[in-house]
Amino acid sequence: MSSEIPSSSAASEQRFQHYIDRLADVLGHADRHEPMRLYTMGLLLPGERKSVEPMAARLDPRHVRSRHQSLHHLVADADWEDAAVLAAVRDYVLPALPQHGPLQAWIVDDTGIPKKGQHSVGVAPQYCGQLGKQANCQVAVSLSVATEQASLPIAYRLYLPKDWAEDPTRRRKAGVPAQVRFHTKPEMALEQIRQALADGVPRGVVVADVAYGNDTAFRDELTALGLRYAVGLQAKTTVWPEGSAPLPPQAHPGTGRPPKLLRRDPDHQPVSAEQLATALPASAFRTVCWREGTGGELRSRFARVRVRAAHRDEERSRLRPEEWLLIEWPEGESTPSKYALSTLPSSVSLRKLVETVKLRWRIERDYQELKQELGLGHYEGRGWRGFHHHATLCLAAYGFLVAERAAFSPSGAAARPRFRVPRLPRGFQPRGAARSDRAT
Repeated sequence: MSSEIPSSSAASEQRFQHYIDRLADVLGHADRHEPMRLYTMGLLLPGERKSVEPMAARLDPRHVRSRHQSLHHLVADADWEDAAVLAAVRDYVLPALPQHGPLQAWIVDDTGIPKKGQHSVGVAPQYCGQLGKQANCQVAVSLSVATEQASLPIAYRLYLPKDWAEDPTRRRKAGVPAQVRFHTKPEMALEQIRQALADGVPRGVVVADVAYGNDTAFRDELTALGLRYAVGLQAKTTVWPEGSAPLPPQAHPGTGRPPKLLRRDPDHQPVSAEQLATALPASAFRTVCWREGTGGELRSRFARVRVRAAHRDEERSRLRPEEWLLIEWPEGESTPSKYALSTLPSSVSLRKLVETVKLRWRIERDYQELKQELGLGHYEGRGWRGFHHHATLCLAAYGFLVAERAAFSPSGAAARPRFRVPRLPRGFQPRGAARSDRAT
C-alpha cells in the first residue's frame, strides 16, 4: 500500500466517503456502493485514461479482471437513475457555493465528444466544439448553476440526432429508452430548466450562447417561466430600436371580427442587430473590464440599447416587451464581434450586464476539467445507459472537487484529494492505458 497520507488529506478522504455514502443512498442495491466509490475515486486519481480497465488497474492492480467486471457492470448494466444521483450531488454541493458569493446564473450549453465509428449511441457528423468543426461525435446538453467563483453542472443529457431517434434498429442496439424522442437542443435545455424549477433549485439568470439565444421560442418560454436571461444573438436577427415599431392592427371595417395582428409596411421595418450596431456613434461604446484572466484583465468595448425583438411580430397582436441589446465591438476590429439579448432590469449597470453575459466562460472551464482531468469523454461503451452513467459519475467526482474548493478557497488550494491506493506492480501496463502513471 502507499505510505500514510497527510492529516489534511485524510480529512478530505473522510469527507469523500461521507459524500459517496450520500450518493449511494439513491443507488438501490448495496452491492453497487463499493463499485461507485471506486469508480468515482478512479476518476479523481491521476491517469491519462479514465475508461474502465485502466481505472481498475490503478485501483486494484492484482485483481484487474474482477475489478473491471464490477466497475463495468455499474456503468453499463446496473439500472439506477442518473437524475437521482445528480440531485444528490446538487444537494451536497450547492449549499457550499454561496460561501464565496451568491448564485448568479443558470448556464445552458452543450459539448461534443469526438467518436470514431457509427455504432456508439448518438454518434453522427455534427458540430463538435472540442474540435471547432463538423466531425463524428456525440453531443450532450447540460444545465449548470454558477456563482462568480464556482459552477456545477446539475443536468446532462445526450442529444439524439433525428436520424438516430427515428431508427428503431439502432435505438434497440444502443438501448435508447422508448420514451426518448427527437428534441432540439433548446427544447432539451428547457426540459432541464423546468425540472430545476420543480426541484426548487435557487434561480439565476439563464445564460446561453447564440445557438440557444437565437431561438425565439426558447427566450419566450424562459420569460413565461419567470426567468430572466442574457443570451447570445446572431448579427442578422432583427429588432425594433426605441422610437420604431410595427403598425397597429387595421381599423375595424365594421363587419366580422376586428383585425388583431400587427403590421409592417415599407416605412415600418425592423433592422438587424448589425445594422443597429454600425449606426451607433463611437461615443455609444465604452470599455468595460469584466474579470481578471490568466493574462490580466479581460476588457473590450460595449454598447447597449433598448430594443424589442421583431421575430414574426406580424403574427402577433401585441408588441414584445423591451429588453437590452448588448453589442461587443473590440478595439481595432472592423465590425462588432458579438451580440446578446437580455431581460435584466432597465436599471442594470453596463458592467453588470457585461459580467452576466460573460459568465458563460465558467461552463467552458468545467468542460475542460471534466474532459482533461476526469475523463468525461473516455467511456468506451456504445449504449445509452453506459454513456449517461459514466457522465453522471464524472459529474459526481467534479461535484466533490467543487465542494472542496468552495469550503476552503476559491483558488482551489484543497481541490485535489489524495487517496490510499495500491501501488502498481513494476512495469504493469493495462490495455488502453499507455503511460497511465503520468498525471494529466
